Amino acid sequence: MADDTTRKSGAQNEIEGGLKEVGGKVRGKFGDIADDRSEQLKGKKDEIKGKAQKNLGKAQGEVEDLDKNL
Repeated sequence: MADDTTRKSGAQNEIEGGLKEVGGKVRGKFGDIADDRSEQLKGKKDEIKGKAQKNLGKAQGEVEDLDKNL
């Protein structure tokens, strides 16, 4: 089951997304070294998902900051 990223704070999504992005890059590099196309693609997918979650976290953080200032 997928994580419900909308229930997490912006900072939490940003951190988790960054970790997923790095993990995806590592998995992709492993695929390169092992000449395993499947691992390369899975790594790229993880990297993109992590980047999206990180960007969501940044946007949530900006909204949270706006809410504090109102």
